[in-house]
Amino acid sequence: MSLRRLVLAAAIIVVAAIGTMAVQTAATLPSEISDAEFWRMIVEFSEQGGSYPYENFVSNELTVQHVIPALKATTKPGGVFIGVGPDQNFTYVSALQSKLAFVVDIRRQNMLEMLMYKALFELSPDRLDFVSRLFSRVRPALLDSRASASALFATYEKAKQDAELYQKNLQAIKASMTQHGFALSSEDLGKLEYVYQVFFKGGPAINYEFMSTSPFTGAASYSQLMNITDTAGRNWGFLANEENYQYVREMQRRNMIVPLVGDFAGPAALRNIGRYLKERNATVTAFYASNVEYYLNPTQKQAFYANLTELPGDPSSMLVRYILGSQARNLSWWKQEMDDVSAISPMSEITNIVRAGQRPVFEDLLRATKDPIVLAGQGQGTQIYVLKGSAAPAGYTLTGTAKQTIQTVSGASATVDVDVYSRK
Repeated sequence: MSLRRLVLAAAIIVVAAIGTMAVQTAATLPSEISDAEFWRMIVEFSEQGGSYPYENFVSNELTVQHVIPALKATTKPGGVFIGVGPDQNFTYVSALQSKLAFVVDIRRQNMLEMLMYKALFELSPDRLDFVSRLFSRVRPALLDSRASASALFATYEKAKQDAELYQKNLQAIKASMTQHGFALSSEDLGKLEYVYQVFFKGGPAINYEFMSTSPFTGAASYSQLMNITDTAGRNWGFLANEENYQYVREMQRRNMIVPLVGDFAGPAALRNIGRYLKERNATVTAFYASNVEYYLNPTQKQAFYANLTELPGDPSSMLVRYILGSQARNLSWWKQEMDDVSAISPMSEITNIVRAGQRPVFEDLLRATKDPIVLAGQGQGTQIYVLKGSAAPAGYTLTGTAKQTIQTVSGASATVDVDVYSRK
């Protein structure tokens, strides 16, 4: 071989080696997290627990699914989900087909409840087994895995508590913690047992008020929460069908739903998540913040907004809020028949303000929130906005007026008056 050919061959080998090294060092999200790494993340990413006035064993939000069509229309498939609270996170993870999820809650009890759920998912090959284990009710013989959520819960609502099954399930949950190598303290195990006992006592009728103080009465039961839908009547719930359930179960089996103890305004949890995701070139698709902002004082709100800048995102990354009735009435698209509402807005609306050295104002952020029905691309079938005084669109009737922020040709923002039309 000539010297030139030798040099060329060597160069090709070097380039190939560099290319291989680049592939090997380009970090991405793992498809599975080991038990040891999962527990390390819980311990090292978390902060010290704080207080919250309510137990929050189950959700109390009836509109969580109303924003799912809008999320699917505006966000990129897959990605990373961040949430707070209990069961509603599983519905978002399933609907968005998240690749990785973090559930961050100031209460250590919520982290333990998430570990309880993790064990139940892993132990239960289908939805019927899952609901049986969650409430310690014997699985009905006549139901099969194709049952609708309404049929499933209508049947389990009639089933009786089974104390022997409860003890058997409890031991299986604790054994799961040991098998995974999760170093829970005796206090943690006692709290986990307490949470599981609450579900045993409450059964499918358990609601936000059960064995807890509550800011209201008449909360929906677990059965009702599993049968809610989006505004078009589709149930996206994680127990709505077997496909949704199996998606979440597989996430749990691969340790891809990581529960953390953390304060949205705290110094560590969200920033640790951000660091982990940046190192793996991952992007937050959706951050479900519920109504946490209501519980933050002005200083804490600004700390939370600063923490959001540490999370890797893009213009499609969305913040999901649960807006209480008193504030919801200030939304341009709020209607008399509404009460509390779920809504989404780009995370960049906050992070851009923070990075510009300014302070986001919570009330202004809420007022700028768009109607999720319109964001979902369903506006042509329900409600549309046209400049005030323009001709009425065919097939629609004028139902009100509002103010909307638009972008001018020059790129500047302007607030204009619009007429709101709904389909006749």
